[in-house]
Amino acid sequence: MRTESQLTRLGLFDARVPRYTSYPTAPHFSASVGEAEFSGWIQKIPPGARISLYIHVPFCRRLCWFCACRTQGTKTDAPLRAYLETLKAELAIFARLLPEGVTLSRLHWGGGTPTLLSADMMRELAEAIHAVAPLGEGGEFSVEIDPNEIDEERIVALAEAGLNRASIGVQDFDPEIQTVIGRIQSYDITRDAVDLIRAHGVTSLNADILFGLPHQSKERIAESVQKLLSLSPDRVALYGYAHVPWMAKRQQMIPSDALPTPQERLALFETARELFLWDGYAEIGIDHFARKGDGLEVAQRTGRLRRNFQGYTDDTAEVLVGLGASSISRFPQGYAQNASSTSVYTQSIRDGRFATARGHVFSDEDKLRGRMIEALMCDFRIDAAEITGRFGVSQDRLQAMFGEVADAFPGMVELGPEGLSIPPHGRPLTRMIARSFDAYDLSKAGHSSAI
Repeated sequence: MRTESQLTRLGLFDARVPRYTSYPTAPHFSASVGEAEFSGWIQKIPPGARISLYIHVPFCRRLCWFCACRTQGTKTDAPLRAYLETLKAELAIFARLLPEGVTLSRLHWGGGTPTLLSADMMRELAEAIHAVAPLGEGGEFSVEIDPNEIDEERIVALAEAGLNRASIGVQDFDPEIQTVIGRIQSYDITRDAVDLIRAHGVTSLNADILFGLPHQSKERIAESVQKLLSLSPDRVALYGYAHVPWMAKRQQMIPSDALPTPQERLALFETARELFLWDGYAEIGIDHFARKGDGLEVAQRTGRLRRNFQGYTDDTAEVLVGLGASSISRFPQGYAQNASSTSVYTQSIRDGRFATARGHVFSDEDKLRGRMIEALMCDFRIDAAEITGRFGVSQDRLQAMFGEVADAFPGMVELGPEGLSIPPHGRPLTRMIARSFDAYDLSKAGHSSAI
């Protein structure tokens, strides 16, 4: 059984490591990938394929201090209208290159706050998307919904457009913590939004909650988790708050001396984790929970769980196209990211070209290491037969890699003829163990706490 002293000795409470929603991670993207590569990769999508589509809306009515996402504040709808026109123009460029018969396995609107769009703008965007690539059979259309920025008219518009999974951010229900992180959102407002979502036939609900926030204690996070459980979400993401004020300037508003220590962060996570497990949720990867029978739970149980820029997913599409400022796309060939600046993105689209600013072309080594990292993050094990069969790596090389990791984390990984696995007591170290398979220089990026 793990002890705090073991975890301390292995560096858990001092390390800063990637979240590994991609490999290589975004700080290693470069300008070597541009519009030409992005356009060519779109054209190589097989006709009739199922792909995923992500739409980024980088606007919020107010900027929460804890958030490190690419967002900007707006008090009026004028920037939203202008941005919608740009998205429609980008969709038109996309449509000209997309092979015939492509459908969507997943459609996700994120941000920012996509629900800042008016009901009419939502309908307009949905129609433009469906004209390019309709949602395929069994596909999911999900939207990030701010309970402070939703009403019946907008929910009706989303439901009519096919919304079948809603995602709400909770963060924490404690009033003091909400004030300190700049996100005021009462339990009553959240409950009313959930009731409204379900009243219009949207039966699947995701929720995000954070641990590691200022002034958070085991008692406070337990109360917030219990309130969240009363809303009965199908999936929950229990994310660790990443305090990176050198990257997200607004986080300088959060008092660093009120943040829990790394040891306290682990205790907060374990407190919340136990409550989700006691309520019957299945543990998914390092930080997600899902009701039995939910797509994520089924994917984990059947070995189909995957990881992408939205976290864990049961989506098996090989292509994820991201549209909108700062959006990232993933193809079998590599990653492509749009310009982060809304003005630069807009100007590119107005000039009739994609706004691809950077990315990465996969090498064979990237594919090998990326799959091993994903396997650890999803299943806590690397199947030796899969890796040797799929990537042509020799048993000797693979076992040598495994041996180095076992030496670095004694007692926290298990080796056998089937491969390498992380037993339950070693799972707080999963991101650090995954880092052992990362061939890139991690000193170039300021990553978040390992716990």
